[in-house]
Amino acid sequence: MGNLHYRTAGESHGAALITLIEGMPSGVEIDSAFVDGELHRRQGGYGRGARQRIESDRARFLAGVRQGVTIGSPIAIEIANADARIDDPQKTPPVHRPRPGHADLAGSIKWLTTDCRSTLERASARETAARTAAGAVAQCLLRVFGIECFGFVRGALATTSTIAPTESALAQLRAARDSSEIYCPDAAASDAIIKSIHQAKVDKDTVGGICEVHVFGVVPGLGSCASVDTRLDARLAMAVMGIQAFKGVEIGLGMEVARRTGSQLHDPIHFDPARTGESHMGFVRPSNNAGGLEGGMTNGMPIVVRGAMKPISTLLRGLPSVDLRTHESTTSQYERSDISAIAAASVVMENMVAFEIARALREKFGGDSLGEMRVNYAGFLTAARTLGAPR
Repeated sequence: MGNLHYRTAGESHGAALITLIEGMPSGVEIDSAFVDGELHRRQGGYGRGARQRIESDRARFLAGVRQGVTIGSPIAIEIANADARIDDPQKTPPVHRPRPGHADLAGSIKWLTTDCRSTLERASARETAARTAAGAVAQCLLRVFGIECFGFVRGALATTSTIAPTESALAQLRAARDSSEIYCPDAAASDAIIKSIHQAKVDKDTVGGICEVHVFGVVPGLGSCASVDTRLDARLAMAVMGIQAFKGVEIGLGMEVARRTGSQLHDPIHFDPARTGESHMGFVRPSNNAGGLEGGMTNGMPIVVRGAMKPISTLLRGLPSVDLRTHESTTSQYERSDISAIAAASVVMENMVAFEIARALREKFGGDSLGEMRVNYAGFLTAARTLGAPR
């Protein structure tokens, strides 16, 4: 039994994207329709570019799954690229004018080349399709334990939704989100964001935004305070910051904590013996400012993670740049791109958060098979629910 982790391979215009997942227990039913559905959602959203009309992402399981069920060995997933042209110099010419905000300049200096093409092919957000597949597989495991993830767009520019997701309203929230072109379950906010993106297209500009993920049904005790690399809040922050174009992460109230006193911030603890059967085991809170994490560990409340995505770095109008061959001032080179990808980013973020929660779940409950893991999980619940109770 190994720790759950994943790796990806592939370039934006290469033959395919590859995801390799290791540490998934045997016996997990893979909902391939759900995995493909998440890939399809990642391709959607108002403001996406022409690439999404070319690709039709599907996950092809090459290894680790037999008759729709994991067998305990590494899982290999292929997502074919329809727009595979990386070796055609006419269709993927060299890029000598780096785009501000992209990896172009840093990568060209790092690999000692004046051609940004190789860097941008791997740095491209196209790679997030492979990560979305990994997270969707992780969600198949989480759902066995009653854990549900919900990602959506919270806002963009001057618009911020005040919607407060709850577990009881999850079905309605998903329906509202999925009916929105920008994946925001707040109709008024959704309309305002779409208008902003439309105006940016007219202005040959781009728009970023705020994505948010809530995770319901997580028991206390995932993660650890014992060492920095086991703190779940730190790992969630890394997972979100690792998504292309994300520049900020918050958990719970995030930056707002600096503007409150302790008495205004910390979530009081109460105990309700009638609610011991719930994921928080009867330890209830009237607020969730901590976002479900204290001391690097889950506390039984919903996990709340927020990420800030910068505007897409490729602008139709271009930006001031330098020709790497001559060092002369010029305008950045245009590569086909989106006006906004915050809807897609919310899907990627949901699945990256899901993978980290699944990783922490595996570390806590171990087991080579799902059956063994469920026994360990049940034993922990029994012990935790009698903690401090009269014997």
